[in-house]
Amino acid sequence: MLCLQGLGVVKGFVIGRAVVMGAAALEVPHYRISSDEVAAETERLRSALRAASADLDTLAENLPEDAPKEMAALLSVHSMLLNDPMLEEAAAVLIAERFYNAEWALTTQGQLLGEQFALMEDEYLRERGADVRQVIERVLRVMTGAHSALPADGWDAGDDTLIVVARDISPADMLKLRGGRFGGFLTDLGGPTSHTAIVARSMNVPAVLGLGNIRSLVRDGDTLIADGTSGAVVVNPSPQVLLEYRRRQAAYADERAALELLRDAPAITLDGVNISLEANIELPEEAADALAAGADAIGLFRSEFLFMGRSDLPSEEEQYQAYTSVVKTMNGRPVTIRTLDIGADKTLDGETTVATNPALGLRAIRYCLANPELFLTQLRALLRASAHGPVRILLPMIAHMHEVKAAYRAIAIAKEQLIARGQAIATNVQVGAMVEIPAIAIAIEPFVEALDFLSIGTNDLIQYTLAVDRGDSEVVDLYDPMHPAVLRLISNTINAGERTGKHVAICGEMAGDAAMTRMLLGLGLKAFSMHPQQLLDVKKEVRESHTNALRNKVASALNRAQRIDLNDL
Repeated sequence: MLCLQGLGVVKGFVIGRAVVMGAAALEVPHYRISSDEVAAETERLRSALRAASADLDTLAENLPEDAPKEMAALLSVHSMLLNDPMLEEAAAVLIAERFYNAEWALTTQGQLLGEQFALMEDEYLRERGADVRQVIERVLRVMTGAHSALPADGWDAGDDTLIVVARDISPADMLKLRGGRFGGFLTDLGGPTSHTAIVARSMNVPAVLGLGNIRSLVRDGDTLIADGTSGAVVVNPSPQVLLEYRRRQAAYADERAALELLRDAPAITLDGVNISLEANIELPEEAADALAAGADAIGLFRSEFLFMGRSDLPSEEEQYQAYTSVVKTMNGRPVTIRTLDIGADKTLDGETTVATNPALGLRAIRYCLANPELFLTQLRALLRASAHGPVRILLPMIAHMHEVKAAYRAIAIAKEQLIARGQAIATNVQVGAMVEIPAIAIAIEPFVEALDFLSIGTNDLIQYTLAVDRGDSEVVDLYDPMHPAVLRLISNTINAGERTGKHVAICGEMAGDAAMTRMLLGLGLKAFSMHPQQLLDVKKEVRESHTNALRNKVASALNRAQRIDLNDL
Protein backbone atom coordinates (compact mmCIF):
# COMPACT_ATOMS: atom_id res chain seq x y z
CA MET A 1 0.00 0.00 0.00
CA LEU A 2 1.24 3.47 -0.94
CA CYS A 3 -0.18 6.81 0.23
CA LEU A 4 0.33 10.02 -1.76
CA GLN A 5 -0.76 13.61 -1.20
CA GLY A 6 -1.77 16.04 -3.93
CA LEU A 7 -4.25 18.85 -4.45
CA GLY A 8 -7.90 17.87 -4.35
CA VAL A 9 -9.71 19.95 -6.95
CA VAL A 10 -13.06 18.16 -7.37
CA LYS A 11 -14.80 16.94 -4.25
CA GLY A 12 -15.84 13.35 -3.76
CA PHE A 13 -14.39 9.88 -3.39
CA VAL A 14 -13.60 7.45 -6.16
CA ILE A 15 -12.43 3.86 -5.89
CA GLY A 16 -11.37 2.10 -9.06
CA ARG A 17 -8.69 0.68 -11.33
CA ALA A 18 -5.79 2.70 -12.76
CA VAL A 19 -5.48 3.56 -16.45
CA VAL A 20 -1.99 5.01 -16.91
CA MET A 21 -1.85 7.36 -19.88
CA GLY A 22 0.97 9.27 -21.50
CA ALA A 23 3.54 9.41 -24.25
CA ALA A 24 4.93 5.93 -23.63
CA ALA A 25 7.17 6.14 -26.69
CA LEU A 26 9.05 9.04 -25.16
CA GLU A 27 9.59 7.42 -21.78
CA VAL A 28 11.28 4.13 -22.65
CA PRO A 29 14.67 3.29 -21.15
CA HIS A 30 17.60 4.71 -23.13
CA TYR A 31 20.90 2.91 -22.69
CA ARG A 32 23.71 1.54 -24.82
CA ILE A 33 24.46 -2.16 -25.06
CA SER A 34 27.75 -3.93 -25.66
CA SER A 35 28.69 -5.44 -29.03
CA ASP A 36 28.16 -8.89 -27.54
CA GLU A 37 24.52 -8.08 -26.83
CA VAL A 38 23.58 -6.91 -30.34
CA ALA A 39 22.27 -10.27 -31.57
CA ALA A 40 20.13 -10.86 -28.48
CA GLU A 41 18.78 -7.30 -28.49
CA THR A 42 17.89 -7.56 -32.20
CA GLU A 43 16.06 -10.80 -31.58
CA ARG A 44 14.18 -9.19 -28.66
CA LEU A 45 13.01 -6.46 -31.03
CA ARG A 46 11.93 -8.91 -33.74
CA SER A 47 10.20 -11.16 -31.23
CA ALA A 48 8.16 -8.19 -29.92
CA LEU A 49 7.21 -7.17 -33.46
CA ARG A 50 6.05 -10.71 -34.26
CA ALA A 51 4.04 -10.93 -31.02
CA ALA A 52 2.36 -7.58 -31.66
CA SER A 53 1.56 -8.62 -35.23
CA ALA A 54 0.07 -11.90 -34.00
CA ASP A 55 -2.11 -9.98 -31.53
CA LEU A 56 -3.44 -7.84 -34.38
CA ASP A 57 -4.15 -10.90 -36.51
CA THR A 58 -6.12 -12.43 -33.65
CA LEU A 59 -8.12 -9.25 -33.21
CA ALA A 60 -8.87 -9.07 -36.94
CA GLU A 61 -10.01 -12.70 -37.05
CA ASN A 62 -12.34 -12.26 -34.10
CA LEU A 63 -14.00 -8.94 -34.89
CA PRO A 64 -17.65 -9.00 -33.81
CA GLU A 65 -20.28 -8.62 -36.50
CA ASP A 66 -21.36 -5.23 -35.20
CA ALA A 67 -17.82 -3.79 -35.16
CA PRO A 68 -17.41 -0.51 -37.06
CA LYS A 69 -16.56 -1.17 -40.69
CA GLU A 70 -13.43 0.96 -40.37
CA MET A 71 -11.99 -1.34 -37.70
CA ALA A 72 -10.83 -4.07 -40.10
CA ALA A 73 -9.12 -1.52 -42.32
CA LEU A 74 -7.41 0.10 -39.33
CA LEU A 75 -6.09 -3.25 -38.11
CA SER A 76 -4.84 -3.97 -41.62
CA VAL A 77 -2.92 -0.68 -41.74
CA HIS A 78 -1.34 -1.37 -38.36
CA SER A 79 -0.40 -4.86 -39.44
CA MET A 80 1.31 -3.52 -42.58
CA LEU A 81 3.26 -1.00 -40.53
CA LEU A 82 4.41 -3.71 -38.13
CA ASN A 83 5.71 -5.78 -41.04
CA ASP A 84 7.25 -2.86 -42.91
CA PRO A 85 11.04 -3.34 -43.36
CA MET A 86 11.44 0.41 -42.85
CA LEU A 87 10.53 -0.15 -39.22
CA GLU A 88 12.20 -3.43 -38.32
CA GLU A 89 15.35 -3.26 -40.42
CA ALA A 90 16.11 0.39 -39.69
CA ALA A 91 15.68 -0.18 -35.95
CA ALA A 92 17.97 -3.22 -36.18
CA VAL A 93 20.63 -1.03 -37.81
CA LEU A 94 20.45 1.38 -34.86
CA ILE A 95 21.00 -1.56 -32.51
CA ALA A 96 23.95 -2.90 -34.52
CA GLU A 97 25.67 0.37 -35.38
CA ARG A 98 24.81 2.74 -32.50
CA PHE A 99 24.38 0.04 -29.83
CA TYR A 100 20.92 1.39 -28.84
CA ASN A 101 18.78 -0.86 -26.68
CA ALA A 102 15.73 -2.22 -28.54
CA GLU A 103 13.15 0.23 -27.12
CA TRP A 104 15.38 3.21 -27.89
CA ALA A 105 16.00 2.01 -31.44
CA LEU A 106 12.29 1.36 -32.06
CA THR A 107 11.11 4.77 -30.82
CA THR A 108 13.89 6.58 -32.68
CA GLN A 109 12.89 4.98 -35.98
CA GLY A 110 9.21 5.46 -35.21
CA GLN A 111 9.76 9.18 -34.63
CA LEU A 112 11.60 9.44 -37.98
CA LEU A 113 8.74 7.69 -39.81
CA GLY A 114 6.19 9.92 -38.09
CA GLU A 115 8.05 13.03 -39.21
CA GLN A 116 8.17 11.74 -42.78
CA PHE A 117 4.41 11.16 -42.79
CA ALA A 118 3.84 14.65 -41.36
CA LEU A 119 5.61 16.21 -44.36
CA MET A 120 3.39 14.48 -46.92
CA GLU A 121 0.89 16.62 -48.84
CA ASP A 122 -1.82 13.97 -48.96
CA GLU A 123 -4.05 14.31 -45.89
CA TYR A 124 -4.70 10.57 -45.65
CA LEU A 125 -0.98 9.79 -45.64
CA ARG A 126 -0.28 12.50 -43.06
CA GLU A 127 -2.78 10.85 -40.75
CA ARG A 128 -0.78 7.63 -40.89
CA GLY A 129 1.73 9.27 -38.55
CA ALA A 130 -0.74 8.64 -35.73
CA ASP A 131 -0.89 4.97 -36.75
CA VAL A 132 2.90 4.76 -36.47
CA ARG A 133 2.74 6.05 -32.90
CA GLN A 134 0.02 3.58 -31.97
CA VAL A 135 1.94 0.68 -33.49
CA ILE A 136 5.12 1.69 -31.63
CA GLU A 137 3.24 1.83 -28.34
CA ARG A 138 1.72 -1.59 -29.00
CA VAL A 139 5.19 -3.11 -29.52
CA LEU A 140 6.55 -1.31 -26.46
CA ARG A 141 3.79 -2.82 -24.33
CA VAL A 142 4.87 -6.26 -25.51
CA MET A 143 8.51 -5.50 -24.72
CA THR A 144 7.84 -4.07 -21.27
CA GLY A 145 5.00 -6.38 -20.30
CA ALA A 146 2.79 -3.35 -19.61
CA HIS A 147 -0.95 -3.38 -20.22
CA SER A 148 -2.77 -1.20 -22.69
CA ALA A 149 -4.33 2.06 -21.57
CA LEU A 150 -7.69 0.74 -22.74
CA PRO A 151 -9.28 -2.21 -20.96
CA ALA A 152 -10.70 -3.65 -24.17
CA ASP A 153 -7.16 -3.94 -25.48
CA GLY A 154 -5.50 -5.34 -22.36
CA TRP A 155 -6.68 -6.31 -18.90
CA ASP A 156 -10.38 -6.67 -18.23
CA ALA A 157 -11.64 -4.08 -15.76
CA GLY A 158 -15.03 -5.76 -15.46
CA ASP A 159 -17.47 -3.34 -13.90
CA ASP A 160 -14.78 -1.38 -12.05
CA THR A 161 -14.60 2.38 -12.31
CA LEU A 162 -11.55 3.56 -14.25
CA ILE A 163 -9.24 6.26 -12.89
CA VAL A 164 -7.00 8.08 -15.35
CA VAL A 165 -3.39 8.57 -14.22
CA ALA A 166 -1.31 10.96 -16.33
CA ARG A 167 1.51 13.48 -16.21
CA ASP A 168 -0.93 16.17 -17.32
CA ILE A 169 -4.09 16.29 -19.43
CA SER A 170 -4.70 19.09 -21.92
CA PRO A 171 -8.19 20.59 -22.19
CA ALA A 172 -8.60 18.99 -25.61
CA ASP A 173 -7.59 15.58 -24.25
CA MET A 174 -9.98 15.98 -21.33
CA LEU A 175 -12.80 16.54 -23.80
CA LYS A 176 -11.87 13.36 -25.64
CA LEU A 177 -12.24 11.45 -22.36
CA ARG A 178 -15.81 12.62 -21.86
CA GLY A 179 -18.36 9.90 -22.15
CA GLY A 180 -15.95 7.19 -21.07
CA ARG A 181 -16.18 5.05 -17.95
CA PHE A 182 -13.75 7.34 -16.12
CA GLY A 183 -14.53 8.10 -12.50
CA GLY A 184 -11.51 10.17 -11.56
CA PHE A 185 -8.34 11.93 -12.69
CA LEU A 186 -4.90 11.92 -11.07
CA THR A 187 -1.99 13.90 -12.51
CA ASP A 188 1.63 14.65 -11.74
CA LEU A 189 1.19 18.33 -12.61
CA GLY A 190 -1.48 20.99 -12.28
CA GLY A 191 -3.14 23.12 -9.65
CA PRO A 192 -6.65 23.86 -8.43
CA THR A 193 -7.32 26.41 -11.18
CA SER A 194 -5.53 24.70 -14.06
CA HIS A 195 -7.74 23.85 -17.01
CA THR A 196 -7.42 20.17 -16.16
CA ALA A 197 -9.17 20.98 -12.88
CA ILE A 198 -11.79 23.15 -14.54
CA VAL A 199 -12.76 20.51 -17.09
CA ALA A 200 -12.70 17.76 -14.44
CA ARG A 201 -15.27 19.81 -12.52
CA SER A 202 -17.37 20.07 -15.65
CA MET A 203 -17.30 16.27 -15.85
CA ASN A 204 -18.28 16.09 -12.18
CA VAL A 205 -15.65 13.51 -11.25
CA PRO A 206 -13.17 13.60 -8.36
CA ALA A 207 -9.69 14.80 -9.32
CA VAL A 208 -6.37 15.12 -7.52
CA LEU A 209 -3.57 17.07 -9.22
CA GLY A 210 0.03 18.00 -8.44
CA LEU A 211 0.94 14.51 -7.21
CA GLY A 212 4.50 14.84 -8.50
CA ASN A 213 5.34 11.38 -9.79
CA ILE A 214 2.26 9.21 -9.44
CA ARG A 215 2.48 8.02 -13.02
CA SER A 216 5.84 6.38 -12.33
CA LEU A 217 4.49 4.69 -9.18
CA VAL A 218 1.25 3.24 -10.55
CA ARG A 219 0.66 0.43 -13.04
CA ASP A 220 -2.40 -0.21 -15.19
CA GLY A 221 -4.94 -2.16 -13.19
CA ASP A 222 -3.74 -1.09 -9.73
CA THR A 223 -6.54 -0.42 -7.26
CA LEU A 224 -6.73 3.27 -6.40
CA ILE A 225 -8.59 5.40 -3.87
CA ALA A 226 -8.77 9.14 -4.56
CA ASP A 227 -10.18 11.71 -2.14
CA GLY A 228 -10.94 14.78 -4.22
CA THR A 229 -11.56 16.85 -1.10
CA SER A 230 -8.35 16.29 0.87
CA GLY A 231 -6.10 15.34 -2.07
CA ALA A 232 -5.20 11.96 -0.56
CA VAL A 233 -4.52 9.04 -2.92
CA VAL A 234 -4.02 5.43 -1.82
CA VAL A 235 -2.48 2.88 -4.18
CA ASN A 236 -3.41 -0.79 -3.66
CA PRO A 237 -5.08 -0.21 -0.27
CA SER A 238 -5.39 -2.86 2.41
CA PRO A 239 -8.84 -4.39 2.98
CA GLN A 240 -9.28 -2.27 6.12
CA VAL A 241 -8.44 0.98 4.34
CA LEU A 242 -10.67 0.06 1.41
CA LEU A 243 -13.57 -0.59 3.81
CA GLU A 244 -13.04 2.78 5.54
CA TYR A 245 -13.05 4.70 2.26
CA ARG A 246 -16.17 2.91 1.07
CA ARG A 247 -17.80 4.12 4.29
CA ARG A 248 -16.63 7.70 3.59
CA GLN A 249 -17.85 7.44 0.01
CA ALA A 250 -21.33 6.44 1.22
CA ALA A 251 -21.39 9.24 3.83
CA TYR A 252 -20.45 11.80 1.19
CA ALA A 253 -23.27 10.54 -1.04
CA ASP A 254 -25.69 11.05 1.88
CA GLU A 255 -24.42 14.63 2.37
CA ARG A 256 -25.02 15.41 -1.29
CA ALA A 257 -28.53 13.97 -1.07
CA ALA A 258 -29.29 16.28 1.88
CA LEU A 259 -28.05 19.31 -0.07
CA GLU A 260 -30.39 18.42 -2.93
CA LEU A 261 -33.25 19.55 -0.72
CA LEU A 262 -32.01 23.14 -1.22
CA ARG A 263 -32.24 23.02 -5.01
CA ASP A 264 -35.48 24.98 -5.27
CA ALA A 265 -34.90 27.16 -2.20
CA PRO A 266 -34.13 30.86 -2.88
CA ALA A 267 -30.56 32.11 -2.38
CA ILE A 268 -31.41 34.83 0.15
CA THR A 269 -29.21 35.83 3.10
CA LEU A 270 -30.49 36.07 6.66
CA ASP A 271 -30.81 39.86 6.25
CA GLY A 272 -32.83 39.55 3.04
CA VAL A 273 -30.23 40.11 0.32
CA ASN A 274 -30.95 38.25 -2.93
CA ILE A 275 -27.89 36.52 -4.37
CA SER A 276 -27.67 35.33 -7.96
CA LEU A 277 -26.13 31.86 -8.25
CA GLU A 278 -25.06 31.20 -11.82
CA ALA A 279 -23.32 28.35 -13.63
CA ASN A 280 -20.11 27.94 -15.64
CA ILE A 281 -20.30 25.54 -18.60
CA GLU A 282 -17.95 24.35 -21.35
CA LEU A 283 -20.34 22.65 -23.77
CA PRO A 284 -23.98 23.29 -24.74
CA GLU A 285 -25.32 20.05 -23.24
CA GLU A 286 -24.13 21.17 -19.79
CA ALA A 287 -26.84 23.85 -19.71
CA ALA A 288 -29.30 21.13 -18.70
CA ASP A 289 -27.08 20.32 -15.70
CA ALA A 290 -27.06 24.00 -14.74
CA LEU A 291 -30.83 24.17 -14.90
CA ALA A 292 -31.17 20.95 -12.92
CA ALA A 293 -28.90 22.39 -10.20
CA GLY A 294 -31.14 25.44 -9.89
CA ALA A 295 -28.85 28.01 -11.54
CA ASP A 296 -30.32 31.49 -11.98
CA ALA A 297 -28.33 32.03 -15.18
CA ILE A 298 -25.33 30.89 -17.17
CA GLY A 299 -22.62 33.16 -15.82
CA LEU A 300 -19.88 31.84 -18.12
CA PHE A 301 -20.09 29.73 -21.26
CA ARG A 302 -16.47 29.05 -22.24
CA SER A 303 -16.98 29.07 -26.01
CA GLU A 304 -13.40 28.02 -26.81
CA PHE A 305 -14.30 24.39 -26.16
CA LEU A 306 -16.39 24.48 -29.34
CA PHE A 307 -13.17 25.26 -31.24
CA MET A 308 -10.81 22.74 -29.66
CA GLY A 309 -10.05 19.11 -30.51
CA ARG A 310 -10.93 19.53 -34.19
CA SER A 311 -9.04 20.24 -37.41
CA ASP A 312 -11.42 22.94 -38.68
CA LEU A 313 -13.08 26.02 -37.22
CA PRO A 314 -16.78 25.82 -36.30
CA SER A 315 -18.92 27.63 -38.85
CA GLU A 316 -21.25 30.48 -38.00
CA GLU A 317 -24.24 28.13 -38.30
CA GLU A 318 -22.68 25.52 -36.03
CA GLN A 319 -21.89 28.14 -33.39
CA TYR A 320 -25.36 29.65 -33.73
CA GLN A 321 -26.97 26.27 -33.13
CA ALA A 322 -24.74 25.65 -30.07
CA TYR A 323 -25.42 29.05 -28.48
CA THR A 324 -29.13 28.89 -29.29
CA SER A 325 -29.49 25.48 -27.67
CA VAL A 326 -28.14 26.91 -24.41
CA VAL A 327 -30.38 29.97 -24.61
CA LYS A 328 -33.46 27.84 -25.23
CA THR A 329 -32.53 25.40 -22.45
CA MET A 330 -32.22 28.25 -19.95
CA ASN A 331 -35.72 29.41 -20.96
CA GLY A 332 -35.47 33.15 -20.30
CA ARG A 333 -32.60 33.10 -17.82
CA PRO A 334 -29.59 35.19 -18.94
CA VAL A 335 -26.76 33.41 -20.77
CA THR A 336 -23.29 34.97 -20.64
CA ILE A 337 -21.08 33.71 -23.48
CA ARG A 338 -17.39 34.51 -23.45
CA THR A 339 -15.85 35.16 -26.84
CA LEU A 340 -13.02 32.88 -27.92
CA ASP A 341 -10.41 32.73 -25.14
CA ILE A 342 -7.62 30.89 -26.90
CA GLY A 343 -3.89 30.99 -26.17
CA ALA A 344 -1.59 30.03 -23.27
CA ASP A 345 -2.50 26.39 -22.46
CA LYS A 346 -5.49 26.33 -24.84
CA THR A 347 -4.63 26.25 -28.53
CA LEU A 348 -6.46 25.43 -31.73
CA ASP A 349 -5.45 22.21 -33.45
CA GLY A 350 -2.62 22.74 -35.89
CA GLU A 351 -1.53 26.01 -34.27
CA THR A 352 1.73 26.38 -32.40
CA THR A 353 3.20 29.34 -30.59
CA VAL A 354 6.74 30.60 -30.45
CA ALA A 355 5.92 33.17 -27.77
CA THR A 356 8.37 33.26 -24.88
CA ASN A 357 5.44 33.51 -22.48
CA PRO A 358 2.12 32.53 -24.14
CA ALA A 359 0.12 33.56 -21.04
CA LEU A 360 1.20 37.15 -21.74
CA GLY A 361 1.06 36.90 -25.52
CA LEU A 362 -1.49 36.91 -28.32
CA ARG A 363 -4.44 35.35 -26.57
CA ALA A 364 -8.14 35.94 -25.84
CA ILE A 365 -9.37 39.36 -27.05
CA ARG A 366 -5.94 40.07 -28.55
CA TYR A 367 -6.20 36.93 -30.68
CA CYS A 368 -9.75 37.76 -31.77
CA LEU A 369 -8.91 41.33 -32.78
CA ALA A 370 -5.90 40.02 -34.71
CA ASN A 371 -8.22 37.57 -36.55
CA PRO A 372 -11.23 39.76 -37.46
CA GLU A 373 -13.00 37.24 -39.72
CA LEU A 374 -12.94 34.59 -37.00
CA PHE A 375 -14.17 37.18 -34.48
CA LEU A 376 -16.96 38.44 -36.73
CA THR A 377 -18.14 34.89 -37.41
CA GLN A 378 -18.52 34.28 -33.69
CA LEU A 379 -20.16 37.65 -33.04
CA ARG A 380 -22.74 37.04 -35.78
CA ALA A 381 -23.57 33.65 -34.25
CA LEU A 382 -23.91 35.21 -30.78
CA LEU A 383 -26.13 38.02 -32.01
CA ARG A 384 -28.36 35.61 -33.92
CA ALA A 385 -28.75 33.49 -30.76
CA SER A 386 -29.86 36.61 -28.86
CA ALA A 387 -33.12 36.52 -30.83
CA HIS A 388 -34.11 33.48 -28.74
CA GLY A 389 -33.42 34.86 -25.26
CA PRO A 390 -31.20 37.13 -23.15
CA VAL A 391 -27.55 36.82 -24.27
CA ARG A 392 -24.64 38.69 -22.69
CA ILE A 393 -21.36 38.92 -24.65
CA LEU A 394 -18.28 38.68 -22.42
CA LEU A 395 -14.88 39.90 -23.65
CA PRO A 396 -11.86 38.12 -22.10
CA MET A 397 -8.48 39.56 -21.05
CA ILE A 398 -9.35 43.23 -21.46
CA ALA A 399 -6.60 45.60 -20.31
CA HIS A 400 -7.10 48.72 -22.49
CA MET A 401 -10.03 50.92 -23.40
CA HIS A 402 -9.03 50.74 -27.07
CA GLU A 403 -9.71 46.98 -26.92
CA VAL A 404 -13.23 47.68 -25.65
CA LYS A 405 -13.79 50.22 -28.43
CA ALA A 406 -12.44 47.83 -31.08
CA ALA A 407 -14.74 45.08 -29.82
CA TYR A 408 -17.75 47.43 -29.95
CA ARG A 409 -16.85 48.34 -33.56
CA ALA A 410 -16.68 44.64 -34.45
CA ILE A 411 -20.07 44.04 -32.82
CA ALA A 412 -21.54 46.97 -34.79
CA ILE A 413 -20.18 45.52 -38.05
CA ALA A 414 -21.61 42.09 -37.20
CA LYS A 415 -25.02 43.69 -36.53
CA GLU A 416 -24.94 45.53 -39.85
CA GLN A 417 -24.11 42.31 -41.69
CA LEU A 418 -27.00 40.46 -40.05
CA ILE A 419 -29.47 43.28 -40.69
CA ALA A 420 -28.42 43.31 -44.35
CA ARG A 421 -29.20 39.57 -44.45
CA GLY A 422 -32.56 40.15 -42.84
CA GLN A 423 -31.73 37.94 -39.85
CA ALA A 424 -33.25 38.60 -36.44
CA ILE A 425 -31.20 39.85 -33.50
CA ALA A 426 -32.10 41.30 -30.10
CA THR A 427 -31.84 45.04 -29.59
CA ASN A 428 -30.59 44.83 -26.00
CA VAL A 429 -27.55 42.53 -26.08
CA GLN A 430 -25.34 43.44 -23.15
CA VAL A 431 -21.55 43.58 -23.53
CA GLY A 432 -19.20 43.06 -20.61
CA ALA A 433 -15.57 42.37 -19.84
CA MET A 434 -13.59 39.90 -17.82
CA VAL A 435 -11.66 41.52 -14.98
CA GLU A 436 -8.63 39.23 -14.92
CA ILE A 437 -5.75 41.64 -15.50
CA PRO A 438 -4.81 43.91 -12.55
CA ALA A 439 -4.74 46.97 -14.84
CA ILE A 440 -8.50 46.97 -15.40
CA ALA A 441 -9.26 46.35 -11.73
CA ILE A 442 -7.04 49.26 -10.65
CA ALA A 443 -8.30 51.73 -13.28
CA ILE A 444 -11.87 50.42 -13.28
CA GLU A 445 -13.85 53.65 -13.70
CA PRO A 446 -13.81 54.12 -17.51
CA PHE A 447 -14.43 50.41 -18.05
CA VAL A 448 -17.44 50.16 -15.74
CA GLU A 449 -18.89 53.26 -17.41
CA ALA A 450 -18.40 51.92 -20.95
CA LEU A 451 -19.57 48.35 -20.35
CA ASP A 452 -22.89 46.85 -19.31
CA PHE A 453 -21.47 44.38 -16.77
CA LEU A 454 -18.23 42.97 -15.37
CA SER A 455 -17.19 39.43 -14.57
CA ILE A 456 -14.17 38.86 -12.34
CA GLY A 457 -12.00 35.97 -13.50
CA THR A 458 -10.18 35.26 -10.26
CA ASN A 459 -8.09 32.42 -11.71
CA ASP A 460 -6.05 34.69 -13.97
CA LEU A 461 -6.41 37.76 -11.75
CA ILE A 462 -4.57 35.94 -8.96
CA GLN A 463 -2.01 34.55 -11.41
CA TYR A 464 -1.17 37.94 -12.90
CA THR A 465 -1.28 39.81 -9.58
CA LEU A 466 1.08 37.41 -7.79
CA ALA A 467 3.20 36.39 -10.84
CA VAL A 468 2.43 32.70 -10.21
CA ASP A 469 1.75 30.17 -12.95
CA ARG A 470 -1.50 28.61 -11.77
CA GLY A 471 -0.74 25.33 -13.57
CA ASP A 472 2.75 24.88 -12.09
CA SER A 473 2.67 22.48 -9.15
CA GLU A 474 6.09 23.67 -7.99
CA VAL A 475 4.81 27.17 -7.13
CA VAL A 476 1.18 26.38 -6.47
CA ASP A 477 1.69 27.12 -2.76
CA LEU A 478 2.29 30.76 -3.76
CA TYR A 479 -1.05 30.93 -5.58
CA ASP A 480 -3.02 32.68 -2.84
CA PRO A 481 -6.65 33.76 -3.37
CA MET A 482 -6.65 35.38 0.08
CA HIS A 483 -3.70 37.68 -0.57
CA PRO A 484 -4.77 41.21 0.52
CA ALA A 485 -3.75 42.65 -2.88
CA VAL A 486 -6.05 40.21 -4.69
CA LEU A 487 -8.97 40.97 -2.36
CA ARG A 488 -8.49 44.72 -2.80
CA LEU A 489 -8.68 44.36 -6.59
CA ILE A 490 -11.87 42.32 -6.25
CA SER A 491 -13.31 44.83 -3.78
CA ASN A 492 -12.45 47.76 -6.07
CA THR A 493 -14.33 46.12 -8.94
CA ILE A 494 -17.41 45.24 -6.86
CA ASN A 495 -17.56 48.76 -5.40
CA ALA A 496 -17.39 50.28 -8.90
CA GLY A 497 -20.34 48.12 -9.91
CA GLU A 498 -22.32 49.26 -6.88
CA ARG A 499 -21.63 52.94 -7.64
CA THR A 500 -22.84 52.64 -11.23
CA GLY A 501 -25.57 50.04 -10.77
CA LYS A 502 -23.77 47.57 -13.03
CA HIS A 503 -23.92 43.79 -12.61
CA VAL A 504 -20.66 42.35 -11.23
CA ALA A 505 -20.09 38.62 -10.88
CA ILE A 506 -17.18 36.35 -10.05
CA CYS A 507 -16.81 33.43 -12.46
CA GLY A 508 -13.42 32.17 -11.29
CA GLU A 509 -12.91 29.18 -9.02
CA MET A 510 -13.21 31.31 -5.86
CA ALA A 511 -16.94 31.65 -6.54
CA GLY A 512 -17.49 27.91 -6.22
CA ASP A 513 -15.44 27.46 -3.06
CA ALA A 514 -18.01 27.37 -0.26
CA ALA A 515 -15.29 28.15 2.29
CA MET A 516 -14.94 31.59 0.67
CA THR A 517 -18.63 32.37 0.24
CA ARG A 518 -18.98 34.43 3.44
CA MET A 519 -15.83 36.41 2.65
CA LEU A 520 -17.08 37.24 -0.86
CA LEU A 521 -20.46 38.27 0.54
CA GLY A 522 -18.51 40.52 2.91
CA LEU A 523 -16.86 42.14 -0.11
CA GLY A 524 -20.34 42.95 -1.42
CA LEU A 525 -20.57 40.30 -4.13
CA LYS A 526 -24.13 39.53 -5.21
CA ALA A 527 -23.51 37.23 -8.19
CA PHE A 528 -21.50 33.99 -8.05
CA SER A 529 -20.87 31.80 -11.09
CA MET A 530 -19.49 28.28 -10.67
CA HIS A 531 -19.68 24.72 -11.84
CA PRO A 532 -23.23 23.40 -11.26
CA GLN A 533 -21.89 20.75 -8.86
CA GLN A 534 -20.76 23.50 -6.45
CA LEU A 535 -23.96 25.51 -6.47
CA LEU A 536 -25.78 23.86 -3.59
CA ASP A 537 -22.77 24.08 -1.25
CA VAL A 538 -22.58 27.82 -1.91
CA LYS A 539 -26.34 28.26 -1.56
CA LYS A 540 -26.22 26.66 1.87
CA GLU A 541 -23.60 29.22 2.99
CA VAL A 542 -25.58 32.12 1.49
CA ARG A 543 -28.76 31.16 3.33
CA GLU A 544 -26.87 30.99 6.66
CA SER A 545 -25.05 34.35 6.27
CA HIS A 546 -25.77 37.91 7.41
CA THR A 547 -24.21 40.25 4.84
CA ASN A 548 -24.12 43.47 6.88
CA ALA A 549 -22.14 41.86 9.67
CA LEU A 550 -19.81 40.24 7.15
CA ARG A 551 -19.20 43.52 5.29
CA ASN A 552 -18.06 45.26 8.46
CA LYS A 553 -15.61 42.48 9.35
CA VAL A 554 -14.15 42.20 5.85
CA ALA A 555 -13.85 45.98 5.35
CA SER A 556 -12.00 46.32 8.64
CA ALA A 557 -9.45 43.67 7.64
CA LEU A 558 -8.98 45.11 4.13
CA ASN A 559 -8.37 48.62 5.47
CA ARG A 560 -5.49 47.25 7.54
CA ALA A 561 -4.22 45.08 4.62
CA GLN A 562 -4.55 42.08 6.92
CA ARG A 563 -5.27 38.53 5.88
CA ILE A 564 -8.86 37.55 6.52
CA ASP A 565 -9.37 34.52 8.72
CA LEU A 566 -12.25 32.62 7.13
CA ASN A 567 -12.96 30.90 10.44
CA ASP A 568 -13.82 34.27 12.00
CA LEU A 569 -16.59 35.04 9.50
